[in-house]
Amino acid sequence: MGSTEFGNFHDFCRDSTLPICNILSNQNGQDGPWGGCELKGISLSGDRKLGNLGAILLCGLAIITSLFLLLKSEKKKAAVGRREMQLFLLGYIIISICEIFSVGEFPFPKSARDGFTAVHIGAIVATTWILVMNALIGYQFIDDGTALSLGLCLITAAALFVGTGYIALDTGFDFTGYWEDSYKGDNRHIALYVLYQLVPLIFLVAFYVLEAILVLRVLGETRPMIYLTAAAVLFAAGQVFNYVVSKYICDGTNGKIDGSMFETLFTYLSVVAVWIFWSSITEDDWPMPVGTTYP
Repeated sequence: MGSTEFGNFHDFCRDSTLPICNILSNQNGQDGPWGGCELKGISLSGDRKLGNLGAILLCGLAIITSLFLLLKSEKKKAAVGRREMQLFLLGYIIISICEIFSVGEFPFPKSARDGFTAVHIGAIVATTWILVMNALIGYQFIDDGTALSLGLCLITAAALFVGTGYIALDTGFDFTGYWEDSYKGDNRHIALYVLYQLVPLIFLVAFYVLEAILVLRVLGETRPMIYLTAAAVLFAAGQVFNYVVSKYICDGTNGKIDGSMFETLFTYLSVVAVWIFWSSITEDDWPMPVGTTYP
């Protein structure tokens, strides 16, 4: 059963390893009625398995690297948007922790996996929004690092996190029964399709455009665009591996790995590139301050 109907996840879940597929799966088991290639994982006792070990290890590396960058950011005392960039890194750490348990396969109860999945999806939306706020703060409409700036960033991100996370939790745990049709037959969930598939993409495109205008028109520089564009290309490559190439990797390796491991890797490299980009535009030797106006 597949469908190109807007909001339908069946083909995505059949061909890719996505966290959202956990909460759209059969409520009586771990796996949904997707078909396609299945990751075999490492066999454990009692007919259990540990799956997607590569993605799990890469998430661990991403967490360690993000902590290092977070501490390194602390040393850039005069950097514009330092606290806001640290909030983005914290958001990515939360995403990586949840990904270990939502994309990685542990012999846990389905309820535990659904819980991590809901937090994971909410954190993706909130963290990509924090990235947009970082770009806006670069224009110095409000002073960075102030209670107003941090409060606005945290409150808006928290609203997106709670709203998205609640919908995901209600879908997975069936608190109200409102989303019951999402996992009983048609695998269609318009709300999460918009929030999980479209909204983060819109936020990321907005971040790229805002930062490109800032660098090219305000700073009058081109070198930082190399890092910004590299981040965009790396992220896009990860999505191609997960959504397009994954089934071929899984079939070709007899279920040993799939595209989700490469998606984790390229997203991790993209986040590092974003930090390098931010660091490069907060140096002290630019020809004009970030807040300078222009005709």
